[in-house]
Amino acid sequence: MDIAAASMTMSQNRLALATSIRVMSLSKDIAAQQGKELVQMLKNAQPNLGNNLDIHV
Repeated sequence: MDIAAASMTMSQNRLALATSIRVMSLSKDIAAQQGKELVQMLKNAQPNLGNNLDIHV
């Protein structure tokens, strides 16, 4: 393999790696945001809901 082909291959691999890292970073940010929203939703839930059960036999 000549130097030009090796250089192109290394450049393409570097670009693929950078793209993959960026996508993983975006996914991590989205997951963190969804986690924060879930925690907020759970904090706003009605605390007494489901504590009493009415049963007639």
